[in-house]
Amino acid sequence: MTKLAQLLFVLLLTITAQSQTKKFKVVLDAGHGGKDYGATYHGNIEKKISLNTVLKVGEILSKESNIEVVYTRKTDVFVELNERANIANRSKGHLFVSMHCNANDNQAAAGNETYVMGVTRNAANLEVAKKENAVVTLESDYKIKYDGFDPKSPESVMGISIMQEENIQQSIDIAGKVQQAFTKFTTSKNRGVKQAGFLVLREIIMPRVLIEMGFVSNKNEGAFLNSSEGQNKLAEAISKAILGYRDDFFKLESGVTPKKDVVKKEEPKKTDVKPSTDNKTAVDGVTFKVQISASGKKLETLPKNFKGLKNISIEKENAIYKYFYGTTTSYAIAKQLLADANAKGYSSSFIVAIKNGKKIKLSEAIK
Repeated sequence: MTKLAQLLFVLLLTITAQSQTKKFKVVLDAGHGGKDYGATYHGNIEKKISLNTVLKVGEILSKESNIEVVYTRKTDVFVELNERANIANRSKGHLFVSMHCNANDNQAAAGNETYVMGVTRNAANLEVAKKENAVVTLESDYKIKYDGFDPKSPESVMGISIMQEENIQQSIDIAGKVQQAFTKFTTSKNRGVKQAGFLVLREIIMPRVLIEMGFVSNKNEGAFLNSSEGQNKLAEAISKAILGYRDDFFKLESGVTPKKDVVKKEEPKKTDVKPSTDNKTAVDGVTFKVQISASGKKLETLPKNFKGLKNISIEKENAIYKYFYGTTTSYAIAKQLLADANAKGYSSSFIVAIKNGKKIKLSEAIK
């Protein structure tokens, strides 16, 4: 069986298992560990900060009855990058969150940023990915194991294959939630959502993000990262983001809300429908849209750019352009719009709910 076939087989098993569970399973990954110290400045050690914060996040999440937490490591041990992916995939989780600390020769650099899997030619993003990927040199036969990967080569970083591209939309959503929570719970600079090629994310078959919680090379920020108070604030922010993601994407999938009954009460399905005024299944003032894609590139909202779909709108968030199809006050019609988008090839599209100009949880919108 080829490597691609193995991944597809694991993906099939994952989808089957997820459809049978009512618990939201999150995989927490503490970057580095053991002989791999990560970035070290001013007595601040990345592997310790990432582990302490992961354990605090896990403790918060474990208090939720419908959440199961999986760790790639809970102690100061070295775990190879491909084994982190194996742990995540075997767990059949719904979300993978890897936590790290940033560093820069310019010790004035500060702030937090969250990465999703992608290929970038941005020099700064490439440097971050190269530093995090350099851990593979501590593994035996890493060039064979990672198909000749050279962590010092920009071409290798940019050439990382983007496995399970259909998860990119959900990955961007959780990344945005993390950055918003950091802004709320810390005073650190919000450096936004970014894309880069990280080996640890490459073969994971679920929505996944890598968080750079701050710069250990910055004396003040490093002290914050290394303190119990700082780690508590970071853990609270990351936990809130994860819980927000769960509420948006998991409750409906797990059968908590009776979708089928909602559909039966609505009008017949129709493509490119106009906004409905039927609010029987939605909270007053709520409108629904279908997010079909997100990109760092701005496109004209013309049908030719979106596989023939009309009624496209665009929003910019954290340097990412999000594209939406349709607008309706009917949840049933929104589901049909979602089906239309899927039929056009937008398999990772999903419904968002908006009230008073702000996005709200889908579970709240259809009470």
